Amino acid sequence: MNKPAPDWHAAASALRIDGRAFVGGRRVAAASGETFAKSSPIDGRRLADIARGQAPDIDAAVASARAAFADARWAGKAPAARKKTLQRFAEKILAAKDELALLESLDMGKPVQYSLAVDVASTARTIAWYAEAVDKIYDEIAPTPASALALITREPMGVIGAVVPWNYPMIMAAWKLGPALAAGNCVVLKPSEKSPLTALRLAELAVEAGLPEGVFNVVPGFGHEAGEALALHMDVDAIGFTGSTRVGRKMLEYAGRSNLKRVYNELGGKSAFVVFDDFEDIARAAKTVAGSMFFNQGESCNAPSRVFVHETVADEFLAVVAAEAPKYAPGDPLSGHAEMGALVDETQMRTVLGYIDAGHGDGAKLVTGGKRSRSETGGFYVEPTVFTGVSNQMKIAREEIFGPVMSVIRFKTEAEAIAMANDSSYGLQASVWSHNINRAHRVARALRAGTVHVNQYDEDDITVPFGGYKQSGNGRDKSLHAFDKYTELKTTWLRIDAA
Repeated sequence: MNKPAPDWHAAASALRIDGRAFVGGRRVAAASGETFAKSSPIDGRRLADIARGQAPDIDAAVASARAAFADARWAGKAPAARKKTLQRFAEKILAAKDELALLESLDMGKPVQYSLAVDVASTARTIAWYAEAVDKIYDEIAPTPASALALITREPMGVIGAVVPWNYPMIMAAWKLGPALAAGNCVVLKPSEKSPLTALRLAELAVEAGLPEGVFNVVPGFGHEAGEALALHMDVDAIGFTGSTRVGRKMLEYAGRSNLKRVYNELGGKSAFVVFDDFEDIARAAKTVAGSMFFNQGESCNAPSRVFVHETVADEFLAVVAAEAPKYAPGDPLSGHAEMGALVDETQMRTVLGYIDAGHGDGAKLVTGGKRSRSETGGFYVEPTVFTGVSNQMKIAREEIFGPVMSVIRFKTEAEAIAMANDSSYGLQASVWSHNINRAHRVARALRAGTVHVNQYDEDDITVPFGGYKQSGNGRDKSLHAFDKYTELKTTWLRIDAA
């Protein structure tokens, strides 16, 4: 018998949110006693007062993590034991799925059905996958002469600082937590001040699952206070950062100013979606790009916001996109059936509307959308927006908008499409649509991006790495490759004397 769908509005009204930090296995107020107000972008309702973490709070969290690492209460456990704890953590996440989904939607505005089906499910799967992986990774023995034995082993780094963005708060946190914790590290997580709620709840669930106190700490706060203090901290061994390219530069600077900690940046994107005239189902390509572009309100670093279409099929393609876009008109995120929700806050809404104004000013032609919607709710919503007549040099084609704005650019030749697709400071993802297998391989190889999709977009799995080229960063989240970020390679050389 199917379980009835939750009444999300009633659940939201009954919710009582604890906004305190999580340090040393318990909830604590900020050392200063200061808080900041967190409101929902859905309708402006006040959600909670959140602890305003600053340098003293980061110091306390790092000290807690360092003590936990030093006495090996977590790193000293056998991999199989760490696996069991993390598996219980994943089970706790699934058991709290409705609460976590509601917190995520209230916090940053996405439709609750996607918070439930995508964000919570992906978070639990990530933790469970790294739990399963940790006791199946082997160290190495080098091919040395018989007079020596050289062991190559992986060891946890120590204290990891994780800084994650507001668009996928749980998923981005899990991408850091999974490999870092599985490898035996201790973590201090700084969530975005715009979406701190699920991170704080995850820390509680982790301790309930048996993670030792001090191993996982969460300090909410502002980037220029808590984030900077974490990145500058002399007792943090590495930073895993996901966010803007602008702040990624600062992370590298902070590492240079402090202890040369390793910095793994997963940054912005302006992904190219290239459609050739030999693709046999233009409508499918158009529907795919609309779904991918407007998912999560366009607040995705890999959103296919630059769409290059061969001039002979561009009109057909645009007609389908124009028909699809209104299907993603913003709705009530707690209704259980909205396809698109609210942007994360008023600042982000104003930023997106400013880019739409820039598109008009640069001479692009608006196909559909382009306005604020649902303003009567008190929330921050923008219509799915499509521009044509865009050149690759316009502002809307160069800069990451992080909102539901698509630019369609026509091309004549394969070489022109490749050149324009690569003419970007970013290189996160791309997509090629062609039924000519030679062209598909040729163009995929030529595109400078961390992931290139062929005849699809957004198909994904925890087993493959995620990250980009150029100013999209150097970090690779997901897959077994993520262990490289959170472990040290040690060589132990032993001499073997002759009998």
